[in-house]
Amino acid sequence: MPASLSHKPYRVGRSRTGLGLFATKPIKKGTKIIRYFGPLLDSKKKDEDAIENKYLFELTNRWTIDGSVRENVARYINHACRPNAESDVKPRKRKVFIRAIKDIEPGDEINYDYGTDYFKAYLKPIGCKCDACEKKRKKKRAEARAERVRLKEKAERKAKREAEKRAGQRKAGAKQAAKANGNAKALNAKALNAKTLNGKALNGKHLNGHSLTAAAGKRAVPSKRGAARPLQA
Repeated sequence: MPASLSHKPYRVGRSRTGLGLFATKPIKKGTKIIRYFGPLLDSKKKDEDAIENKYLFELTNRWTIDGSVRENVARYINHACRPNAESDVKPRKRKVFIRAIKDIEPGDEINYDYGTDYFKAYLKPIGCKCDACEKKRKKKRAEARAERVRLKEKAERKAKREAEKRAGQRKAGAKQAAKANGNAKALNAKALNAKTLNGKALNGKHLNGHSLTAAAGKRAVPSKRGAARPLQA
């Protein structure tokens, strides 16, 4: 790993994606931070046009910088969707500088936008890990958690309403059963009362109101008309 000189306003350090370039001093907006350099590849030469690595920086349709050499410390600068620096390309001079587009504080990671083509080819398949994308993912995860909580609470409320509804139905059923039982008892009582005459119990009396026991206790009186007398001689 190349060592950063003390007068340079940056250092190579550990980043979320591996290695990165970090500011060691305040860097003002508009400052040229570092040059991105390496061998120039000519696309008209088949052997050079066949070279493939993730550090190729295209200057024009013909010329490309191969920034994979270890001396090119700028290759440690990572991509960001909301960067604090940008690539200042000078095609005619065949040079590229990384320039600050906002004030950068010591300890901040220096980053720039690699461009749409690089993003689609290398970053999109694995997912961009820059701060902006990490914040988006965290936001989506938080929203997903909130949605799960909302759906869970909704399901619990629905289950509670259904339980209360079933409890109400059981209570209504019990009430109807009690009412039916009371009606049955009333019908039985009415049936028993139907055995009485004019609402009074018989108590041993026949239909004419005379006591059956008194009638039974009376002695039979012989009729005078029916008595036969003996003839006298």
